[in-house]
Amino acid sequence: MAITASMVKELREKTGAGMMDCKKALTEVDGDMEKAIDLLREKGIAKAAKKADRVAAEGLAFVKEEGNKAIIVEVNSETDFVAKNENFKSLVSEVAAHVLAQAPASVEEALAQPFQGGSETLEAYINGQIAKIGEKISLRRFEIVEKEDGDVFGAYLHMGGRIGVLTVLGGTNDADLAKDVAMHVAAINPKYVSRDAVSEEEVQREREVLTQQALNEGKPENIVAKMVEGRLGKFFEDICLLDQAFVKDGDQKVGKYVQSKGATVKSFIRYEVGEGMEKREDNFAEEVMSQVKK
Repeated sequence: MAITASMVKELREKTGAGMMDCKKALTEVDGDMEKAIDLLREKGIAKAAKKADRVAAEGLAFVKEEGNKAIIVEVNSETDFVAKNENFKSLVSEVAAHVLAQAPASVEEALAQPFQGGSETLEAYINGQIAKIGEKISLRRFEIVEKEDGDVFGAYLHMGGRIGVLTVLGGTNDADLAKDVAMHVAAINPKYVSRDAVSEEEVQREREVLTQQALNEGKPENIVAKMVEGRLGKFFEDICLLDQAFVKDGDQKVGKYVQSKGATVKSFIRYEVGEGMEKREDNFAEEVMSQVKK
């Protein structure tokens, strides 16, 4: 029988196995879902299934450069303890190198690709590491960046990878300057490089909020507009990298500092591990008691 995408998705959700492994299993048993589950269990591919519903919001961000290309990646684990493990660090490095070389368009495409030219997929490789390490591990996101000749990458990992930043500076080969800018981004967390990158819609929304605030403060309408434009400057300082006071020299804005070095900031990417994800809250006493009662 024909193996549909929905069947593959269902088997994947039930077993935690990779998409290609699920498709092969269903094909082998002519679409019988229960037999496919048994087959994956027999092969040991479904070992990770018990951990599939756990929250993996710890882990590491990592940056790797190769010529004019660089990648920033986030790989998650369940606990900070595992994230500090050398085996996990090696896994993250291997995954980053593989994805950078293969340049997939998405996480899903990356997971389906043969890992390091072998017979197993990247997803199968990660699932194999789950069985060894004992925690859920997942490739959450990545971004590959290309630079032009004459530009330079800057990489900074805070707390070993709790926060990772990749910057691209133009008009310079000063890697230390690019790293300093990356360090600033890690510390201050701007949203945009410059004011030009902020949408008019976002600016207008902020202008309306600031206008209403000024009116609520009882300010005369004839000076509200001027006040609002002044306060917008603070808004841009909060979200735009070039408008922010440089962490290594508070007397200068990042834009002016970089400009004084003959460089420009072209882009930055900042990953903070687990941002936007639900964190697992452990109760150690309850965990111990649950084990005692088994």
